[in-house]
This record gives sequence, C-alpha cells and structure tokens, in this order.
Amino acid sequence: MGIDIVDIVRQLFQGITTLVDSDSTIFWGRIVLIVLGAALVFLGKKGILEPLLMIPMGIGMIAANTGVLYLDPGNAVRAERPYDARWINTEDYSDVRYFTIKGDADFSELTSDPKYISVDSAESLKNYVAAGSLEILPAGKDAAPLHGKVVVPGSLNVEPLIQEPNNVVDLMQVDWIQPIYNYAFSNNLIACFIFMGIGVLLDVGFLMVRPFQSLFMAFCAELGTMVTFPVAILCGLGLGEAASVALIGGADGPMVLFGSLQLAKHLFVPITVVAYLYLGITYGAYPFLIRFLVPETLRKVRNAPPKKLLKVTATEKIAFAVVVCGTLCILFPVGTPLFCSLFVGIAVREAGIQSFIRLIDQVFLYGGTFFLGLILGLLCSASTLLDEKVLILLVLGVFALTVSAVGGILGGYVLYLFSGRRFNPVCGIAGISCVPTCAKIAQKEVARVAPDVIVLPDSLGINISGVITTAIFTGVYIALVPQLEKLLAAATVVG
Repeated sequence: MGIDIVDIVRQLFQGITTLVDSDSTIFWGRIVLIVLGAALVFLGKKGILEPLLMIPMGIGMIAANTGVLYLDPGNAVRAERPYDARWINTEDYSDVRYFTIKGDADFSELTSDPKYISVDSAESLKNYVAAGSLEILPAGKDAAPLHGKVVVPGSLNVEPLIQEPNNVVDLMQVDWIQPIYNYAFSNNLIACFIFMGIGVLLDVGFLMVRPFQSLFMAFCAELGTMVTFPVAILCGLGLGEAASVALIGGADGPMVLFGSLQLAKHLFVPITVVAYLYLGITYGAYPFLIRFLVPETLRKVRNAPPKKLLKVTATEKIAFAVVVCGTLCILFPVGTPLFCSLFVGIAVREAGIQSFIRLIDQVFLYGGTFFLGLILGLLCSASTLLDEKVLILLVLGVFALTVSAVGGILGGYVLYLFSGRRFNPVCGIAGISCVPTCAKIAQKEVARVAPDVIVLPDSLGINISGVITTAIFTGVYIALVPQLEKLLAAATVVG
C-alpha cells in the first residue's frame, strides 16, 4: 500500500481541511467570525469597546473558528453532535456528503440531493460515527461501492450542550476549558462572581438620595425588556426563548446568562453571545442616539439639586442592602443567587473589609470577566451560531437595547416636564443597567455641549437602580414563564 500524501497533508493541517470540506454557509460563517474576533480585539485595544471583555472574547472567537479538527470516533460520540457528521470519500477527498435522518422536517427535501446520505435514525448515525467509516452504494446498476470516513468536526475547547453525565466527565479530560465551563459557567457561578464585583463598585448612596427618581427612570429603561417579549413571541419564539431574548433589553450580561440558562437552555449560547456582542457594540451607538433624540439645548440643562443635602452613612447603606436583598429574595426566590451576590458585594464595600474588597474586586470580578469573555468567544463557532433562530435573536437583541434606551430618554423627558424643566433628559440613558458605563456616557454627552454641567451623581443613582430593576424583571420572567407554559399546555389539551 502506497503512502497517501493527500491524506497526510489533510491530517497535518486539519484547520484548513475542515474549512475546505465545509459547505458554503459554514465556510463563510467561520471566515466572518474570525474577522469579527480580530475586530473585537482591535476595538478593545483602542478602548472603543470594553477591553476586559472584548479582547479575550475576540481571541476566543478566532480560536474557536480556526482550531477546528475532525474528532476521533470516541470523542465524536461523546460530543453528542451526530447531526454535524459528514462522510468523506477516501478515494476522492473532494466528495464530501452530509447526513439526513428520516422523520426530520427537511428529510424528503434533502434525500433527492446527492450531497446527502439518508439514514434511518439518529442512533444509526451515532453507530456510523463510532465506527468512523461507511461504505455507500451510489445510484447505478453496476456502480462500485464507495469507501469513506464518517467524521465530526469539532475542537478541543468546549462542548456546551452535553447531556449525558459520563460524556461530561470524559470530555473534561479532553477539552481544556470544559471544567471551567461546567463548574463555573453553566451553573451561573461566573455571573454571580461578576455581580459580587459590581456590588463592591456600587455606591448606593446615589440611589438613596433620590430613590423614587432613580427607580422611575430605571423602570422606564426596561421598556425594551417589556416590549420585546410579545414581539419575540410574534416572531415565532417560545415563551422561554422570548423571555430570554427580552432580557437583553436590560443590558445586563450576567442577567441574560442567568435567565437564558433557566428559561431556554438550548439557546443560551447564542442568546448570551448576542447579548454580550451587542452590549459592547451598542454602547458605542448610544451617544449618537442621545444626540438624535435630545436637542443640544436640553443637553445643557442642569439638574435641580436635592431640596435637602443628605449624607448617607455606611450603616444606612448596609441597612439598605439587608432590607432590599431580603425583600427581593422573598418576592423572587428564583433570582436569589444574583440578588445575594450583588448585595453581599455592597455590604462588604460599606463594611470596609479591605481584604474581601480586594478579593472580590481584583480576583472575582476581573477573573470572572476574563473567563466570561474567553468562554463566550470559544462558544462562537460557526456551527453553534448558524442556528436558524440566531438571525431572529440578532434582530431582537438590537430591538430590545434600542427600545430600552428610547424608553429611558422618554422617562427623562417626563421628569424634565414634571420638575419644571430642571432635569436633564440625557440622564435617562443611565437607566440601562451597565454600571458605570451608561452613567459615564450620559455625563460625557452632556459635557460635550456644557462642560460645567455635572449629571454624573444623578446618573449613577439611576444606573444602580437599573441593576436592581433588571434583576426584578429577570426574577419575574423566570417565575411566570413556566406557569404560562403550563396554562398554554392545559388550554391546548382542552382545545
């Protein structure tokens, strides 16, 4: 038997091999995501996007779409992705075919396509993957059988949707980021670490000085979270899927991660990736939205000072954390992990426990943000994101964030009128809960036209309220959506 030079080259450069063997959709999907990853790194370096998140996310995205190889049969079975399998003719490597399974919606359409091989069931396909080879008989009376490999493209990074416990354990010994994904990402531990870090950064005194103003503005900035839910249902998403994508309107990444894991686990990867991509990109667009919706004369308005100057003590802030944490947890128990994380960070800050503050701020927050960005990037493979629902998610994500920003600014106009024209409508953008980015955006846009006008304290109070209102909406959706699904199921049975 001679040496197969072509096969040696294909095995040596599997990243290129899997790219060339892919159909056009996956091929261009991988190319676009590689370029997008490079763009995120560059924009993070320039400070246009959040570097702490976008640089590791961009590198992870590049690695996820370049480091694709054909898994060995054992790991291919453990990856639980038989639908991604392909057949490659070992005599003519340009002959690549895909599988279609009887009973699938597109089965009858694809069986007539010579690029597809029909199989009886997913179990049969799994057996072919385990064997690693398959002999097929092409059409024609005297046609000779064709010999080929059955392979599954994948990576040595992470498999996010494994269900079988034994496969999870096995893959944690193969995929390098799988242990962190299973023990810190899919159970929301990273999200909770980040919320602890946010709590350590928050000075709730800004909220406590003007609580009603801050909470009103924050609820106005949840308009996208409310409106996107019915719109997503009209677009064909299920209740859990619609609620998960609606949470993007709150612009709080950990909340989106937490909510989608609870409500739409099968789509949490693309929903979370879409959320974080748009959170980074949209913040660059919000200044232009402010300039479009708020004329320059109104951007120069000075906020009325408090009627009575209040100095909120650390003891009062801790009391606030205790009362609000207990209240939210008893009202929305499903959101307890995030509520507890946020308010323990606030309590540690106000208690002045420096060793804990350094631990939470420098290790939990920065470490959590780094691994969050890296894991999200590694999850951005073309095969994962080219789900038929992802385009809908992309559109709805933009819609949710835009409507929330508009809602916040409209709330700012309401306060402008009710305060006797002594409230700057730009502060409404701070109701979007990314702390302190949106508060800084508000101050920056005001300072562009009126350098002596300071709106940052009021904006920070609104911004902090946005974190709390987003947590409330997350708890409401997680609690109500399963009940709504039960009612719909019961109504369907009766009907």
